Amino acid sequence: MKRFSAYHIYLFITAVSTLAFTTTFTTSALYRFQMAELNPLQLVLLGTVLELSVFIFEIPTGIVADLKSRRLSVIIGYGLIGSGFILEGSLQLFGTILLAQMLWGIGYTFISGAEDAWLADEIGEEKLTAVYLRGTQIRQVVGFVGIFINVALASIALNIPFVIGGILQILLAISLIFIMPETGFRPTPQANRNNWQKMGHTFQTGIRSIQKRPLLITILAISFFYGLYSEALDRLWEAHILDNFSIPDIGILDSTVVMFGMINAAIMLLTIGTTEYMRRRSGTFNHAQTVRVLAIFSAIIAFGMMAFGLATGFVMALAAYTAVALSRRTMQPLYSAWINRGIEPGVRATVLSTYGQMDAIGQVIGGPLLGGIATRFGLRTALISAGLLLTPVLALYTRAIGQAEVPTLNSQNAD
Repeated sequence: MKRFSAYHIYLFITAVSTLAFTTTFTTSALYRFQMAELNPLQLVLLGTVLELSVFIFEIPTGIVADLKSRRLSVIIGYGLIGSGFILEGSLQLFGTILLAQMLWGIGYTFISGAEDAWLADEIGEEKLTAVYLRGTQIRQVVGFVGIFINVALASIALNIPFVIGGILQILLAISLIFIMPETGFRPTPQANRNNWQKMGHTFQTGIRSIQKRPLLITILAISFFYGLYSEALDRLWEAHILDNFSIPDIGILDSTVVMFGMINAAIMLLTIGTTEYMRRRSGTFNHAQTVRVLAIFSAIIAFGMMAFGLATGFVMALAAYTAVALSRRTMQPLYSAWINRGIEPGVRATVLSTYGQMDAIGQVIGGPLLGGIATRFGLRTALISAGLLLTPVLALYTRAIGQAEVPTLNSQNAD
């Protein structure tokens, strides 16, 4: 069968996975909060189990991707994520949902690092920013469609989107077996070591690659603080709106389901415009300019979270959340391209997985902490605290500006 270019396969993966995720998660909080009847602490503990799985498996799966095949790692990952989605939608039990989070977390680690490393190997580092930004635009367009699919399915039953989203993920994994290329990958050379020794050697090489570059150490710290604050936003924003504000009655289908769909749709449309603006300007960004832009977006997220927690009316809360979500989605492709620069190809997936593990550590610490605050002092206090926990990244970005960027390594170009 004809192999398609890595660029087009990446956009295909982005489109299908986004459709699956949006179909699943637009009303996932309603499913967990209303149908499964989980409390705020349980909602955050779901994220803790997910991130513990990431913490445990992130480095081993990244090493496997560097030693064996990044393509295979991505295929396994989407298959496991799909299985987790189907499991969560099948039974409305806290224990079953926890198990589903574990499957999702392990699947994510197979993709984390491996997909980015695969793309960098296939198209070259210098093209990453533009491709990531194009991928973000596709996420918004496809996600917009996925929102309507989710609302239609969730209006029938809140668990159906999980099952349909899981099926889409598994179909994606199967299709990649036949169409995904891998021409730029050079596995770690075979040596007189067994597989565990090879894994240890690759891990040590990846750690040394980070230790000798101060900028990469700073990125590790930034990853930690991004994880520390994020569970409150990811797991509690819907509960905050449901508990503390009156949802306007729009008189069609389930007003709550439709309203959450409309919020996500509006943010996606706005993100299409902001990412197009960033895509056109990204080619002129040097290291310092990129860091400044990331710092500005991070500041909006941090203070926007505080405003979201302090909001006294629905419109004020909606405006604050929109600013946070829009900044987060717009900065993600810039951040992904920035942390990819200058990593040695042979340990790229391992180094990126190390960043992912630091993010997971932050979420494992921040999740129960913020969940406990939400249970004891309320959702508002938890959201304000999350914003405060993010503010140290502003100092870290200031530090990063003064640190020399690692010279970009030449990579094989692809169509």
